[in-house]
Amino acid sequence: MNNSFNYCWVFKRGLPERVCDEIIKNAELKKNQQRTAITGDFGHDRDVVKYPLSKKETKKLNNIRKSNIIWMEDNWIYKEVNPFIANANVEAGWNYETHYSENCQFTKYGKNDFYDWHSDSWGAPYTSEGFEKGKTRKLSVTVCLSDPNKFEGGDLQFDYRNEHPKKPKPIHTVNDIKKGSIIVFPSWVWHRVTPVKKGTRYSLVIWTCGWPLK
Repeated sequence: MNNSFNYCWVFKRGLPERVCDEIIKNAELKKNQQRTAITGDFGHDRDVVKYPLSKKETKKLNNIRKSNIIWMEDNWIYKEVNPFIANANVEAGWNYETHYSENCQFTKYGKNDFYDWHSDSWGAPYTSEGFEKGKTRKLSVTVCLSDPNKFEGGDLQFDYRNEHPKKPKPIHTVNDIKKGSIIVFPSWVWHRVTPVKKGTRYSLVIWTCGWPLK
């Protein structure tokens, strides 16, 4: 594992390759549930099949994010990943109080797909009724499901100033990632996935949530 200024915690050898393959296999079985990935600006729970994006919204989205996702609720996946999240939370010194994890987001990045600079945390706690009400995202988790030799580009990068300016910024690229690597970081940290130049990049994203300021 490796610590980068406590802004992210990397387990280079996280999940076994067979587990990564099983996650991809399960996602393929749910291919009919595949959706265009959107951002919170277009509605946190928006169903883009029932409520398609307008031309104006599509144009805006294409400047921010381009990929396909499948939501997964398989409990066995959480059992595989949660120990790494708990370990990083302590070892990095964050010690956030977390209560639950949102649904896993399986993401497929094809050629030219990307996700520009963004933060996973919302400006305010969730307001929808249910278990998540009043809580915020505390930790974000990315699992590399693909062999890095099978794609080019698609780098995970962080801006440790936690700013979103258009001027040049100090960028940290997570290097030497392997199939199964797990990266954990506070949800408020700005990050991006650079455009994929060749091949397909599969990843799994999980967000853990809890009460604000704890």
